[in-house]
Amino acid sequence: MLVQVHSLSRSFGHGPTRVDAVKQVSFQFDRGEIFGFIGPNGAGKSTTMRILASLDLPTSGDCTVAGLSTIDDADRVRRLIGYMPDSYGAYPNMTVWEYLDFFSRAYDMPIDRRTRAVGDVIDFCQLGGLREKLVTTLSKGMKQRLCLGRCLIHDPQLLILDEPSAGLDPRARIEFRELLRLLAGQGKAIFISSHILAELEELCDAVAIIEQGALVAAGKVREIKAAVAHKAQVQAAAEPDTATETIEIRLAAPVERLAATLAEQPELGEIQIDHLLITARCPALAATQAALLKRLIEAGLPVCRFAARERNLEDLFMHLTEGKVA
Repeated sequence: MLVQVHSLSRSFGHGPTRVDAVKQVSFQFDRGEIFGFIGPNGAGKSTTMRILASLDLPTSGDCTVAGLSTIDDADRVRRLIGYMPDSYGAYPNMTVWEYLDFFSRAYDMPIDRRTRAVGDVIDFCQLGGLREKLVTTLSKGMKQRLCLGRCLIHDPQLLILDEPSAGLDPRARIEFRELLRLLAGQGKAIFISSHILAELEELCDAVAIIEQGALVAAGKVREIKAAVAHKAQVQAAAEPDTATETIEIRLAAPVERLAATLAEQPELGEIQIDHLLITARCPALAATQAALLKRLIEAGLPVCRFAARERNLEDLFMHLTEGKVA
């Protein structure tokens, strides 16, 4: 594995004022993978990312990149990573080309390689028409592309991106996401945090969910879904009278008095109607749902689909976390 995080902990302060920001966190991912890092504000995401970027030291535990410790081999690790923090400064009097050239010089790249690298990055990030523009005149989306280019200038194996889509408009988010897919396809590992969970579900191969500094789940999204579904099934079997789930009912055509008909069904709660799609909470018992479906059809509803809704990443996050911070 390219990236391995072992029992990572980070505390601040001492005695009664001590704060355990990260608690025994472990995960791993490899080249060509996009690994999402999810959690509420204050959960420990940025602290973990800074430690992996060798910009902070853990209280205990270790991180390795390509077998190199971010503690003992920090200088060598920094040549393997590109780090984009959640906020970053820009040099006001630099053009796009000068900005990238400045960072290529910081990596002590020879002139021929430097010129080629800056040109390649400008082409990849689609900044060709902006090379002579001042950085401060760029839009938020173009600045994010430029910062990604800065992360790529030395051809790292690992990208660490802390909320890279924050503040971007929908088109800029989509275009930025496509750049990340291209980079993963080139074999780069990408470690990314975001509050836009639908975006991460579409983008990531695996995720880790953190709350109060501790991991509550980590792995492939489908594996986490399966584990949560199995737990729900066990709960439903143990507590058949209280277990509920969200169901989706799709109609083949509009009907009159739909809301009134649904309101007459005692099993349904939290009803939402979106044209021909109905979502609602319902007891998880198969017999109860079968009886409900029978009554809906008898009431004249042209039901063409009736099924439990598959959990998405937002559902998993809400199910696994409690909204607490460390």
